[in-house]
Amino acid sequence: MLRSLLVAPPGAGKGTQGERIAAVYGVPHIATGDLLREKAAQPSPSAGELAAAMARGELVPDEVVMALVVERIAALVPPVGFVLDGFPRTLAQAEQAYAWGTAADLTFHAVVSLDVPEAVLVERVLRRAETSGRQDDTAETVRRRIRVYAESSGPLLDFYRRRGILVEADGTGTVDEVTARIRARLDVLDLS
Repeated sequence: MLRSLLVAPPGAGKGTQGERIAAVYGVPHIATGDLLREKAAQPSPSAGELAAAMARGELVPDEVVMALVVERIAALVPPVGFVLDGFPRTLAQAEQAYAWGTAADLTFHAVVSLDVPEAVLVERVLRRAETSGRQDDTAETVRRRIRVYAESSGPLLDFYRRRGILVEADGTGTVDEVTARIRARLDVLDLS
């Protein structure tokens, strides 16, 4: 069963492609952003702080994200496969996730990195904002999120490149074109 991560800046299509790829391979799509928004909406002492950090386009503390993702993956019925998007986002998170995945025998088969120009990313997020109602879909916030992604993605992508599991794909074009590019790279992998 496929265990994959989608890595890309906001607006690159991680959610859309994550759902499509998960459906193709018959595994759940786990969107970290959705997990965080659900957590921020629950009554708790940290919910307001979490929601505010997300609205500013800041990264949520590693331990919060890791706990949510591990809890969700641990709830899956074996054999475990998934398409994860939005985590890990930093080298520290990737190293922590790799240690957990190695111990649980659930490391990634592939990490798909979608490449999309910044102007296209901003346009996509603003278009999404018209229908999503998401508080963090503003031009200012998305540009900040893109900068945060750019600052953290180099070491993250290098980590997966060194492990030999980085799959880079052009994230521009139609949804079907992007899905086809990703599938062409994943279909050749050994998923055992």
